[in-house]
Amino acid sequence: MTNAAGFPILSLITWLPLVGCVIIMMVRGDEETIASNARWAALWTSLIVLALSLVLWVLFDQSDPGFQFNESVSWLPEYKVGYKMGVDGISVLFVLLSTLLTPICILSAWDVIKVKVREFMLSFLILETMMVGMFCATDFVLFYMFFEGVLIPMYLIIGIWGGPRRVYSAVKFFLYTLTGSVLMLLALIAMWVHAGTTDIVTLLHTPFPASMQTWLFLAFFASFAVKVPMWPVHTWLPDAHVEAPTAGSVILAGVLLKMGGYGFLRFSIPMLPDASTHFAPFMFALSVVAVIYTSLVALAQEDMKKLIAYSSVAHMGVVTIGMFTFNFQGIAGSIFQMLSHGIVSSALFLIVGVVYDRIHTREIARYGGLGDRMPSYALVFMLFTMASVGLPGTSGFVGEFLVIIGALQVNFWLALLGGMGMILGAAYMLWLYRRVIFGRITHADLRSILDLSPREWAVFAPLMVLTLWMGVYPSSFTSYFDASVGAMVQHHTAALATTTKLAGMVH
Repeated sequence: MTNAAGFPILSLITWLPLVGCVIIMMVRGDEETIASNARWAALWTSLIVLALSLVLWVLFDQSDPGFQFNESVSWLPEYKVGYKMGVDGISVLFVLLSTLLTPICILSAWDVIKVKVREFMLSFLILETMMVGMFCATDFVLFYMFFEGVLIPMYLIIGIWGGPRRVYSAVKFFLYTLTGSVLMLLALIAMWVHAGTTDIVTLLHTPFPASMQTWLFLAFFASFAVKVPMWPVHTWLPDAHVEAPTAGSVILAGVLLKMGGYGFLRFSIPMLPDASTHFAPFMFALSVVAVIYTSLVALAQEDMKKLIAYSSVAHMGVVTIGMFTFNFQGIAGSIFQMLSHGIVSSALFLIVGVVYDRIHTREIARYGGLGDRMPSYALVFMLFTMASVGLPGTSGFVGEFLVIIGALQVNFWLALLGGMGMILGAAYMLWLYRRVIFGRITHADLRSILDLSPREWAVFAPLMVLTLWMGVYPSSFTSYFDASVGAMVQHHTAALATTTKLAGMVH
C-alpha cells in the first residue's frame, strides 16, 4: 500500500468505525449497561475518526488539483480493478462533513433512542464507513460498492427507529435509489469495456465517443438525480425525512443528498463533457422547477420536518444549476452550497428534534410562543433560519451568490429564476419561525417546556460556529477546492474544443 505521507490515513478514517462496531458487539451485561457502553463506544470512535479527518484537512496541499494521500492495493488484477483511495480538494471537505455529522448525530440520539440502542449505534458507524469510503474511492468498483452500501444502514435506521409509516418510507427510499443505481452499474461496465480499467483518474482522461456519452450520461443521471434529489424523482425524500428519527434525518440531509451532487461533479461533468453540455438546458429546466415548485410546496406544509425536507430539494436545485454552468463561479458555488446545506439543514432537523423530543408533535399549529420559554432555542433557531434564507454573513449566502454569478454568465433568466429560491425561502422559513417562536403560548404542553440542555448546546455549538465561519471567511474553505474546480473547468473547455475541432475536420 502506498501513500504520499507513507501512512494509510484514508483507510484508517474509512475503516476505523468498523473497529468501533466490533467493540460494541463485544459488550456484555444487562440491557441498560449494553446501551450505555454502546453509546460511549460509538461516540469515542466517531470523535477519533473526526480527529483523523482534521489531520487530513490540515495536511492537505491546497495548491494541488489532483488526488492526494493515494493508496493502492491490487484487488482483481485480471480485470484491472484495485482498492484505490485518494482525495482531492472537493472530496476532502465532504469527508470532513461526514465525520463531523456522525458524532453530532450520535450525541443528538443519546437519550432519544431507547430500544435496540446497540443496533442503532452499529448502523451509524457502518453508515460512516460507507459515506467516507465513497468520497475517498478512486476506483469505480470501490466507489459503487460504498455508494450502494449506504442504503443498507440507512434503510434500517428509517425502518426500525422511524415513525408510524417507517416501513413504507424505508422501502420507498430503498427502491428509488437502488433502481437508478442499477443503471449506473451498467454504465460502469460499459466504461470498463471501452477503457479497460475502472481507475477513476485514468477514466477522467479517457475520451468517450459522443454517442456513447449520451447513454452514459442518462445512466448516471438516473442514479445521481434520485440521490440529489431532483424534481420529479424527489418524492421519496419528504416521506423518508418525516418518518426517520432525528439523527437519521440529519445524516440524510447532511451527507446522503450530497452523494448525488458529488457524483455529477466526479463523473458526469468531467468524464462526459459533450453529453453534459448537450443536457445542460434540460438540467437547468428541472433545477428551476425544483427551486420554485418545491419552495411553494414548503410554504403550504403544516409539518415542520416536511417543510425543511422540501426546502432541501429547492436548495439542491440551486446546486445543480451551479454545476451545469461549467464556469468557475458556478461550480465553486455549488460545492460551497452543498457544504453549507449539509450544516444548515442538519441543524434545522436537530431544531425540530429538540421540541419533538419534548412534546412529540411536529405540527406547526401546535406551537407558538416558544421564545418566552426557550430563549436560547429561539436564538439558535434564528441563526439557522437566517442561514437557510441566505443572509449575508452566514454560509447560506456565499454559495447562492456564487451560483447566481455563474448562472448570469449563461443566461439572465436562469439566474433570476434560480435566485427566486432566496425570496421564497425567506417566505417559508420566516413563516415557520414566526409560528413557532412568537405569539402567545396556547397549548398546555408548552407551558412547562425546558430550554436547551448542555448536551443540546454541545450538538449545536460546532454547527453554529461553522455557519458563521463559512459566511464571514469563506475563502478558508473555497481555497481547498479552487485548484480542483479550476482544473475541471479547464479540462471541460479543452474537451469541448477538441470535439469542435474534430467535427470541423469531418465536415
